[in-house]
Amino acid sequence: MSTEPEPASKDTTDAVDTGPETPGTAQAPAPDAGDADGTAAPDTGDDGETAAPDTGDDGETAAPDSASADGTAAPDSAGAGETAAQVSEGEAELAAQRVERERIERRKAEKQGPIDAGGKLSGTAADLLAAVRAVESGEKPAAAVFGTPEPARRPAPEPVRRPRPEAAEPTGAAGAGPAGPAPRTVESVRRVLAEGGAPEALAPRTAALLGEGAEDALRADPWQLLRVATVRPEQADGFARALLGAECGPDDERRGRAVTVWLLEQAALAGHTALELPRLTATLAQRGVPDPDAAVQSTLAEGEALAFQDALDEPGARPGAPADGPEGTGGEDAGGEEGEERPVRVLIGLERYALAEESLADGLARLVNSAPKQDGSAADWEQAAASAPGSAADLIRAVAGHGLVLHTGGEASLAEPVALLRAAHALGLRAWAAAPGPLGRDRFAALLGGPPSDPDATGPDASGPDASAAVTVTGLLTGTEGPGRDADGALDLDLLVVVDAPQLDVEAGALLAESLPDGARLVLAGDPAVLWSVGPGRVFADLLAARVCPQIASRRPDPGPLGELVSGIGIGELGQVEAPGKEIVIVPVRDAGEAVHRTVQLVADSVPRAIGVPAEETQVITPGHGGAAGTRVLNAALKERLNPGPGRFGGFDPGDRVVHTPAPGRVLPGRVVKADAEGLHLSCTGGTVIVPRDRVDGSVRHGWALTAHQALGGRWPAVVVVLPGDAVQALSRPWIYTAFGRAARHLSVVHGVDQALPRAVAEIPAKPRTTRLPVLLAPQVPVTG
Repeated sequence: MSTEPEPASKDTTDAVDTGPETPGTAQAPAPDAGDADGTAAPDTGDDGETAAPDTGDDGETAAPDSASADGTAAPDSAGAGETAAQVSEGEAELAAQRVERERIERRKAEKQGPIDAGGKLSGTAADLLAAVRAVESGEKPAAAVFGTPEPARRPAPEPVRRPRPEAAEPTGAAGAGPAGPAPRTVESVRRVLAEGGAPEALAPRTAALLGEGAEDALRADPWQLLRVATVRPEQADGFARALLGAECGPDDERRGRAVTVWLLEQAALAGHTALELPRLTATLAQRGVPDPDAAVQSTLAEGEALAFQDALDEPGARPGAPADGPEGTGGEDAGGEEGEERPVRVLIGLERYALAEESLADGLARLVNSAPKQDGSAADWEQAAASAPGSAADLIRAVAGHGLVLHTGGEASLAEPVALLRAAHALGLRAWAAAPGPLGRDRFAALLGGPPSDPDATGPDASGPDASAAVTVTGLLTGTEGPGRDADGALDLDLLVVVDAPQLDVEAGALLAESLPDGARLVLAGDPAVLWSVGPGRVFADLLAARVCPQIASRRPDPGPLGELVSGIGIGELGQVEAPGKEIVIVPVRDAGEAVHRTVQLVADSVPRAIGVPAEETQVITPGHGGAAGTRVLNAALKERLNPGPGRFGGFDPGDRVVHTPAPGRVLPGRVVKADAEGLHLSCTGGTVIVPRDRVDGSVRHGWALTAHQALGGRWPAVVVVLPGDAVQALSRPWIYTAFGRAARHLSVVHGVDQALPRAVAEIPAKPRTTRLPVLLAPQVPVTG
């Protein structure tokens, strides 16, 4: 690597302090969800960098001040307006969510679980808490709870086909989104909030969450305020004390339920689909709940959460696999004494994510267990594979005979899904590619629409599908992009390749799996070393670990010094790389102020002059939004240098580089065109978007500097990664791999963390997430290879 002539950083760090952990992480004895919202540090690292749905923010790292219930965040960024001729992305998202809610209600009605919402605990659920205490102490648990193994899950049934989602009706010329709560409801909520000393600005969001009877609901249970994003337990406690007076106490059953649900929601922000019961009860105790067990029981009884018991396996065994050997061998010979109990773990999760994970498992099992549609003869598929180079041939052969295939590799490996789509197109299949976000879609479309990456390729149709065959997952599901749906409500396609698959969360994955027709083929392709999804779950990683389908590992290395550097980081090594063309430059800095100064200098002057990449094609990436060198500070400095102006419309001026977040975790890069009475006009990928005035603050940020999660799916000619001294806690191997891997031609590293950088690469992997997908898949599909 080359180093610019700057003094070496004087800061020294003896050890990496990962800081307060988010719920469910391996280092924490209990999930301190108070740190999951980003208030403990300017940046929350790879797991908490982006907010999960229902946060009321823009799906990014919470600022240090985001914990305050000041109501300044937009109530719902999903409804950002578009032109009258085009349904807004927010409306499309709401349509998809509406269909998902209907599906969950159907599943809930059919579910034969031990708990009915609003009813009393059944025997199994009531005994769960006592049984887990017995398990922890080494005693034999009650036979009524764990004495008999859970029956094997049935094979995935024929799914109930859902009608194609109808586009949400526009509510105005700008498509501002669905109508909010009635003004009378908002005003009544405003009064009760003022009475309880809570910010009145929370009224619209509270009314939207609680509905027409919001005022009565708050008076009956003031802790309902905790359902509003950015409100914390201590703030809800103050509100409850003001309304209830002497009746308010820490042992109030309503408080216990509200804090339990809040902790589960904070765990979802950190990527967990459920929490282990001991971890949850320990954190409830930390939050001042006198009887955590009773709080969990009450939450389960009211149907606000679900309980699960999962058998634990021997080290190295596939999660959920039978512990008594292969089927038919008998449990006594393999499992020891008759009646010996397997260890179990008890999990508590929100219904929303639990049902989505179960639905995802059912849909994937259907793909694995059913034969794919016979499109083309075996000879035709073999001919297509023989004409493809290297591991692309392996991918085509695997897809020919299987309904679900995983493909792993770095940036160069994307040429192999391109070869697959071209081969499928030549065989007459209706083949499409989808990416979780527009950055990934556009990146793959550029490859798909270009010439074959292998000049010696002799496939039947070297041109294949054009760039329009690449869509976003949201666009595909809502029908605004892609082939639409058939008469049964399934996606009208034969083959779907999902690139950037590690970004899929359980809810998006469930919708995709359920939407595929019988006989369709699904390929999930991605780099397993990058940051995981913003939303709960780790779908791609769980499927790799479950070994339920063919896995094709690309043998295409990423080229050049950048490829060598990033590949080394992926295996935990940060080595010296020769970069004769200044592909990699390290810029040491002493403090955050110098980091900001050097970043602006690099973007505006050094990189354009020395590398030939203009400022508009250079992307800055930093660990978080807050802090002395976070996105806010960096964007302010870059705007002052690159596009100075008064910021008359919410801090924005025409020409400003921005990112628009129409829904949590979804990022649309663009530029400001103008501002008028309708709102802020943005030029984003796919057309013009109009963001109403009241939603600008919560859904639009300047975009010269992004977090690594925001940059996922994108690649830029030049990238400047900023590592200020206060970013040490956010660093991990996946974060560094993701940030460095966004550079196509040149990478500058503004380096202020000294030895914390190589230490993070070598010693800090991705934070664990608690999920159930492998356990749910195991009884339904056979293990492969």
